[in-house]
Amino acid sequence: MSSSRQIYRVIFHNQAQIYEIYVTHIYQSDLHGFIEVEEFLFGERASMVVDPSEERLKGEFAGVQRSFIPMHAVIRIDEVEKEGVGKITDAGQSGNIHAFPLPVGPGPRSGR
Repeated sequence: MSSSRQIYRVIFHNQAQIYEIYVTHIYQSDLHGFIEVEEFLFGERASMVVDPSEERLKGEFAGVQRSFIPMHAVIRIDEVEKEGVGKITDAGQSGNIHAFPLPVGPGPRSGR
């Protein structure tokens, strides 16, 4: 069973939280240092069970057609066979995921 539609799982940092979203289009943005994601996928469940994390994600991206994510915030992008459940988790609960360290200040100057 092959599907012509590509699905991507994008995991990124945002304000001390880890976002996991599913989209069908992802591009390098014309805005330097950003990626663009379009066509968000949220599970349409027939059951009465509601996942509060996914509902929170749906609410945050309601009405959003395209989102620009800073490249330095991206943890991972995977092409997957089918969509999963999107979620938002606290970065402290993410286990071994850490932000790449940024320089604190200007480096040593020569010629002093």
